[in-house]
Amino acid sequence: MNSKLLGGILLVIGTTIGAGMLALPTATAQLGFWGSSILLISCWAVMTTCAFLFLEVNLSLPAESNIISMAGATLGRVGQGVAWVVYLLLLYSIICAYISGGGDLFQYLLAIRGIHTSSAVASILFTFIFGLVVYFGIRSVDYVNRGLMIGKLGALVLLVFLIFPFVSPDKLAMGQLKYITSPSSITIAAVAFGSLMIIPSLRTYFGEDVKSLRKAIFIGTLIPLICYIAWNMVIMGVIPVNGNPGLQQMLESANSNSALVATLSTILHSKVITSLTQFFTSICMATSFLSVSLSLSDFLADGLRVAKQGVGNIIVFSGTFLPPIVIVLFYPNAFIRGLTYAGISCFILMVLMPPLMVWSGRYYHGTLSQAAYEIPGGKFLLASLVLFATLMIGVGLEGII
Repeated sequence: MNSKLLGGILLVIGTTIGAGMLALPTATAQLGFWGSSILLISCWAVMTTCAFLFLEVNLSLPAESNIISMAGATLGRVGQGVAWVVYLLLLYSIICAYISGGGDLFQYLLAIRGIHTSSAVASILFTFIFGLVVYFGIRSVDYVNRGLMIGKLGALVLLVFLIFPFVSPDKLAMGQLKYITSPSSITIAAVAFGSLMIIPSLRTYFGEDVKSLRKAIFIGTLIPLICYIAWNMVIMGVIPVNGNPGLQQMLESANSNSALVATLSTILHSKVITSLTQFFTSICMATSFLSVSLSLSDFLADGLRVAKQGVGNIIVFSGTFLPPIVIVLFYPNAFIRGLTYAGISCFILMVLMPPLMVWSGRYYHGTLSQAAYEIPGGKFLLASLVLFATLMIGVGLEGII
């Protein structure tokens, strides 16, 4: 495996495994381990298929085209307008969740070392430190992400290995499949596979090497699926659903990430596991924050027609980070709420729009006739995805209302 392919895979993994993973055990607690595994496998299959449809459209356009250009070329001005609104809502919601969760963890880690600061200051520090990496572009993000990802995956493997002896089969057997359509479960599970937004940046990185692009997307989404199932197993097998502490209680908490770390420490009484969990949760926030912020900056550069150089880069950088940091400062409990809004936006942008764009491009405008490759399944696959996305958007809206 060449270095660039490895970097691409790690960028997809870094975009995918983040705050959504940390929220999965709490959001899917009522489903139990087996029910949550069914939900995760289903979401992975749908989201990966849509990612390849998205890639098909992207490859039919010039390099550095983002979703605004893609929607405009296939769905016209109406589709372009929807893409603007939903994409901004999605990425700002996710970044708000990451800043909120990252600030919470940053504050917690500083506090246990005797440094006490406010949540606002912790959130600003988190954003400034990792925002600078994004400012210097995809190569900077790639190299920093590689180091963080090695640490992240290594910590996850060690955590699963160390916690597994404490797993209770009785706890794993709990849960009911009827909660599979629960708004919190299905929206957060969808966000957990939301790596589609990194594809335009990957295409710029790989050029016209379609084979490597497809490998990076497939492998980069399959590894998170395995990680999610393993993570749910050890967390759900140790922490009960109800009670104090319990997974359900964490779902309703404003500090769910630090609560998870503290609960594992209380139940397992292991300094090694506690330190690893602190390290792992912190890196989860950092890697996804880097990838999602990079995706938003590329989106803004494409939509505003601004080059990411000099003053243009400052404009894009400000547009990427100022709105979410302001929201988090006024609404510090934005972690789970941000992921819920992101889940609805995710279904619109990542499940509904890719098949609509491909349908229009293949069968109406004919703009995909010269595409580098075509996803099999024809109109039946595209119509099924549109129907599924519509139903899931309804479920997500029901959860908010």
